[in-house]
Amino acid sequence: MINLIFKQILRFVFFILLQVLILNNIQWNGYVNPYLYLFIILMLPFSTPIWLVMLVSLVAGLLVDMFQDTMGMHAAACVAMGYSRSYILKLFSPRDGYDNSTEPTLHYLGLSWYLSYSALLVFIHHFIYFFLEVFELGEFVPTLVRIGSSMVFTMILIIISQMLIYKPKEKRK
Repeated sequence: MINLIFKQILRFVFFILLQVLILNNIQWNGYVNPYLYLFIILMLPFSTPIWLVMLVSLVAGLLVDMFQDTMGMHAAACVAMGYSRSYILKLFSPRDGYDNSTEPTLHYLGLSWYLSYSALLVFIHHFIYFFLEVFELGEFVPTLVRIGSSMVFTMILIIISQMLIYKPKEKRK
């Protein structure tokens, strides 16, 4: 238990530092903004209570907001993503449920499950964040392009992180 908490704290610190020190400085033409720190929320264990998911989401969003000077937009988008997580997990739940002691990994539940789960949550975050940033429906199409391009790049980084951090274990049957 202590090992799991320590691992989650280390992951939190690593991905927040990676986001604010390196990835916040990457922006191509205003259309690609990688937000790998969302990996923190995606990888919380299945048994994490909703209040803790939302607290972790809020703190992660506020920390990124502090460094990006975005006045709570990341926090709002992360809390919405964290709140939606339990519903998305129920939506994609296997017939016999999840093993509560595990994390939602690519190797545990497969590529299609993980892509569906993570892409939907990343879309929720990006949709809320980018529309809060623009706060204007006149920029609807350009904002959708920014959401799509940032989402593709973020998903590529998330899949690469999955493959680097998690080694294949026993596959779910």
